[in-house]
Amino acid sequence: MPEALHPALADSATTPYWLDHSDRPTPRPGLDAHASADLCVVGGGYSGLWTAILAKERDPGRDVMLLEGSRIGWAASGRNGGFCAASITHGHANGATRWPREIETLDRLGRDNLDAIEATLERYGIDGEFERTGAITVATAPHHLEWLREMTAANPDATYLDQEAMRAEVSSPSFLGGVFEPHDMALVDPAKLAWGLAAAAEALGVRIHEGTHVSSIGRGGPGLDVRTDAGYVVRAGRVALGTNAFPSLVRRVRLHTVPVYDYALMTEPLSPEQLDAIGWRHRQGLDDMTNQFHYFRMTRDDRILWGGYDAIYHFGRHVRPDYDQRPETFDLLARQFFTTFPQLAGLRFSHRWGGAIDTCTRFCAFFGTAYAGRAAYALGYTGLGVGATRFGADVMLDLLDGVDSERTRLEMVRRKPLPFPPEPFAWTGIELTRRSLAAADRRRGRRNLWLRTLDRFGLGFDS
Repeated sequence: MPEALHPALADSATTPYWLDHSDRPTPRPGLDAHASADLCVVGGGYSGLWTAILAKERDPGRDVMLLEGSRIGWAASGRNGGFCAASITHGHANGATRWPREIETLDRLGRDNLDAIEATLERYGIDGEFERTGAITVATAPHHLEWLREMTAANPDATYLDQEAMRAEVSSPSFLGGVFEPHDMALVDPAKLAWGLAAAAEALGVRIHEGTHVSSIGRGGPGLDVRTDAGYVVRAGRVALGTNAFPSLVRRVRLHTVPVYDYALMTEPLSPEQLDAIGWRHRQGLDDMTNQFHYFRMTRDDRILWGGYDAIYHFGRHVRPDYDQRPETFDLLARQFFTTFPQLAGLRFSHRWGGAIDTCTRFCAFFGTAYAGRAAYALGYTGLGVGATRFGADVMLDLLDGVDSERTRLEMVRRKPLPFPPEPFAWTGIELTRRSLAAADRRRGRRNLWLRTLDRFGLGFDS
């Protein structure tokens, strides 16, 4: 751990930038009595909010209650980079490797899902700062260029950018090339999106209680009893679980996910001269091709969000507030930022933060039911939940409503990933994988025996 943070981090706030906003809604009252509902949604992030909205759109007469343990959008939904991707499989390559017969359908459903998100924001007047900017994947090492050409060949809408064209879009001495995909990515303000979805849900009649932590669910009469820490019970006909990085209320799937901590920095607003120095006039979202990759984007007020690289798993699958701050990662990210953009020397960071995301061994969401089909869950979004949670909400409602749909017939939906092993094997395997991925980045992408073994069993990850 560094003795002191990078000078550009001095006086930076430890609150997530998106949540550090004067327009943040006041907390809604907690549940203070026993209640009943047709559908009880647990979790006030994107997964739960989309489920509540879609449930009311499908059946306006359905009585829906949403319970959030803390504040709406306070966890992963208010801490991410604001990349709203069309992919529901954590990228085309990951989906094509795992479900080659379904990949065209999965890609189409993902694009339809992104279109539906945009339409929903327009329909309810939600200002989530949704921008259909597209995305650029950047090469920062010579061996990345071949991978970029493969990406271009797989997407007829993609444009290959050589070094000169890449630096004309965004200027950095680190950039050797890129691929621009114009239609499969949007940018959002994550917290404003969550707050807007909550307001839309309430306008549809959803009852939302914050500060209401759910401790368990169990059978109760013809439905399920949802029990809170305060001792109140919601008797619900159906339950949808959007708990994601937190321990699942369905115990048998707890080993299927682990919480991984991701970190990000936000700069102060760039001056006109600094903006001219980097270009970036079209505001695309960017990431690079390394296994330990960075993601970065512009905000509406001309700040740069810079995040990624370190993905930290803590022994025991714990999610704790003190993990949100990791000085050694913030210092590393700051140094990497100025290596990428040396022309911005002197720029300062206004915010630094971290948070947990849930991942699984196939790196995209999986789905299922419990309690004889009365409860449904969607887990394992692996950092791409801003967009994919809406698809997951539709899947959960299909499963709860007994709908035979194109979604529920997908192999992706019908099959679950392999679980992670219990401790200490989970920590050992994850740490070995993390170190092996870093070594592969240093060795021109060559994967060692451990990574090749994971690939052989369908457990490998290549960003």
